Amino acid sequence: MPPVFPMLTVLSMFYYMCLRRRARTATRGEMNSRRAIESNTRALPINVEIVQYAKEVLDFSSHYGSENSMSYTMWNLAGIPNVYPSSGDFTQTAVFRTYGTWWDRCPSARLPFKRTPSTFCSQDYVELAFEEPVYPTAVHILETYHPGAVVRILACSANPYSQNPPAEVRWEILWSEAPTKVNGPQARQFTPCIKQINFPTNLIRLEVNSSLLDYYTELDAVVLHGVKERPVLSLKTSMIDMNDIDEDEDEEKFACGMDALNKQFSIVTLREWPTNGYFDKLPYELIQLILSHLTVPDLCRLAQTCKLLYQHCCDPLQYIHLSLQPYWARINDTSLEHLQSRCTLIQWLNLSWTGNRGAISVSGFSRFLKVCGSELVRLELSCGHFLNETCLEVITEMCPNLQELNLSSCDKIPPQAFNHIAKVGSLKRLILYRTKVEQTALLSILNFCSELQHLSLGSCVMIEDYDLIASMMGAKCKKLRSLDLWRCKNITESGIAELASGCQLLEELDLGWCPTLQSSTGCFTNLARKLPNLQKLFLTANRSVCDTDIEELAANCTRLRQLDILGTRMVSPASLRKLLESCKDLSLLDVSFCSQIDNRVVLELNANFPNVFIKKSFTQ
Repeated sequence: MPPVFPMLTVLSMFYYMCLRRRARTATRGEMNSRRAIESNTRALPINVEIVQYAKEVLDFSSHYGSENSMSYTMWNLAGIPNVYPSSGDFTQTAVFRTYGTWWDRCPSARLPFKRTPSTFCSQDYVELAFEEPVYPTAVHILETYHPGAVVRILACSANPYSQNPPAEVRWEILWSEAPTKVNGPQARQFTPCIKQINFPTNLIRLEVNSSLLDYYTELDAVVLHGVKERPVLSLKTSMIDMNDIDEDEDEEKFACGMDALNKQFSIVTLREWPTNGYFDKLPYELIQLILSHLTVPDLCRLAQTCKLLYQHCCDPLQYIHLSLQPYWARINDTSLEHLQSRCTLIQWLNLSWTGNRGAISVSGFSRFLKVCGSELVRLELSCGHFLNETCLEVITEMCPNLQELNLSSCDKIPPQAFNHIAKVGSLKRLILYRTKVEQTALLSILNFCSELQHLSLGSCVMIEDYDLIASMMGAKCKKLRSLDLWRCKNITESGIAELASGCQLLEELDLGWCPTLQSSTGCFTNLARKLPNLQKLFLTANRSVCDTDIEELAANCTRLRQLDILGTRMVSPASLRKLLESCKDLSLLDVSFCSQIDNRVVLELNANFPNVFIKKSFTQ
């Protein structure tokens, strides 16, 4: 009888390799001497699990609410639940700015960046701080309306309450998944299976994608479970899943690719083959076309294979359009320095979400633009909290051809810094959502940037007189096609009249939550008569909108595609029927909380106009 010990040895080695692979999700390949691996026993941490709600909301990309209130804002995620387990539309919850695909189907929609990894689908984020750093064992997200938007949960090694910031800030993905459609808008507690990490954290980040939702998702609270001591691996509960192994390999490949990004690209040890096989027979342009489908990490890895492909991967033509947003957690000054030689011809650059907590310095950003800014046409810097006045000055000096600038939620830029934007007379798109831009700077921008076609001033609370701003737009910005004045607090019928008279090319206008506009002044009928090209009109939460306004829209704005009249008490079913019959392209009609439009009316309208998404929100 042959000995069985060799077979046992092989099986033991295989089992050990599987355990290492499984443990890597928590240790990133580093075996710790404190880990206990005991056969047929479960090693439990001796400390008790800590359960805590978020103490503070540190950062977020957008929210539905106002900067000066708590209703529908991200700040509602701090503390214990306000609504859960109730379902419905409640002001005490956290709500992001958009949902569905409606914002991608309007005149202000921007073209997507190519080469975005299929695994990156995040549209918004919120970062939450907790009192005690713990090794996470579970994360509970209390969703109270239209759940299913959360696509990624991350943990950070930095303690936001520490007096000594760490030399290196690490982010680890606890859980991620593609967007999924959840049946029904009812409340739920979402508890995904998270992986273990090898550092304690009290900073959790949620990333969301609302593209599959029928309405705004609403979050009530986040609960972090964890232990103070690092959990010990349990053989009984750690079953090996081959799918997990594949995911781990993908994450390691991604990490390797981004690590390569932060190393010198001049690899002197590349082997030079006598021939390059079929690549010698391909035209240079065709190889470039093939490589244009690779992501940035893939290009970095491919550049290390041979000198021919290194030459192709370093060609500036591969970096005409570059989005670094998917890699926000790994981009720093070193990354930008090594990309400089490749980005001398760059035209589109997306640095949104990058550089926070000291990853990108003002000097590092400035050096990059001084080398790579001359051809820039589009620059995305959403949520770039490292930006200051020096950065805006460098942008205006080094990017003479700039046409699109996104500073959405860059709330750390001081008010006086926005004056520099007026120097970029070629601007066609400017996004200043949730910034501290002041009236004087904005008037200067409007005066000198007469080519503007798309302008977002949503939630800009430091502007004192929007009528004056609207008057300047009407006088100077004749090419304006889309305008976002979401939660503008002081515009009146006078400003609307100036705007409608001067900007008659407008196709999109957001006047949601503008309380100083009253239908009785004729402002909405004036809009309908002066702006026949309107495709999107949001009059959200304006209770004065009436049948006359709807009938004027039906008569004059037949190209209308999206209309939001949430909250009005004065619109009847009869006027809506006229609108739907006249506006054949209408695809979105939000009549939530419209007192005369009950569920029976919505069902009837849906039956007669099946191509229109008619939304009726509710509160239980």
